[in-house]
Amino acid sequence: MRDLADVKGLPKARKAPLPDFIAPQLATLVKQPPAGDEWFHELKFDGYRMICHIDRGKVRFWTRNQKDWTNKFPNLSRAVKSLSATRAILDGEVIAPDPRHLSSFQKLQQELGRGDDKLIYEVFDLMYLDSFDLRQCSLKDRKRVLAMLFESIDPSGHIRYSDHIEGNGGAFFKKACEHEIEGIVSKLASSPYESTRNRDWLKVKCSKRQEFVIAGYTLSDKGLPFASLILGVYEKGELVYVGRVGTGFTDKLRAELKKKLDTISRPTTPFARVPKEPGLRDARWTEPKLVAEVAFTEWTSDGAIRHPSFQGLREDKKPEEVRRELP
Repeated sequence: MRDLADVKGLPKARKAPLPDFIAPQLATLVKQPPAGDEWFHELKFDGYRMICHIDRGKVRFWTRNQKDWTNKFPNLSRAVKSLSATRAILDGEVIAPDPRHLSSFQKLQQELGRGDDKLIYEVFDLMYLDSFDLRQCSLKDRKRVLAMLFESIDPSGHIRYSDHIEGNGGAFFKKACEHEIEGIVSKLASSPYESTRNRDWLKVKCSKRQEFVIAGYTLSDKGLPFASLILGVYEKGELVYVGRVGTGFTDKLRAELKKKLDTISRPTTPFARVPKEPGLRDARWTEPKLVAEVAFTEWTSDGAIRHPSFQGLREDKKPEEVRRELP
């Protein structure tokens, strides 16, 4: 069991009031994990990034864009209260395990509509603890104290410590891909916590997937609510067409999505330049307000996605932040 001395003794721990919110640190996409023992490597989870705020028994969950999602996670909130911390700010990801015990974004979408009984909060960082701001401490020190918080926590419960390995990033990445995990995140062990995207945190993906803005849908000649969703990303402030996705939907999901899209319909395309595709002649355009998570095999030479599959809506991402992700 840890005591206050564990925090006081950390180099660069600074006594400070509890911040209202700390924006998450983001990882830069690269092709290969970094070499060297100075790197920690963690599994990349397929869920919702959540900042958890603990203040004398009151727990709040924030999305990366500071949306309060506490009401969605009553069981996770109770589990967090079992940590030996009066005040703390945690960084982690809310996931839903599939039958193989792997995090699945599609499973998470299904479970969120039913409550959080089957959800898990995987915690991988600690930015504040009991009167001390730890952001300038090294990741190695932050994770050491974080692990102490979990010493008396049931490892099979709703809240779990996300462990790491030191070095051997290439072998760890290979194993992750063999087990069909989304990828890994590599973090410099000596780095502070910075609320930005930099190269202290790197992500490597086993398969290609990212967020896309939904700009409308195409009509179906088979009696379906729609045939495909029309997708785009922002480049230099303009929405640019990148293709369509027509797979990955159940009939119920298609109907629900069409209902949502029809409430934000518009007469003209939201793209800066009208896509020159025959299949878009009778498209139904929408305001670019919804974000989809989509898996695909590759980018084509003309900037479109190949063999896409819909994974779910991203309610935690702002459309204007969606960019083409390239290593």
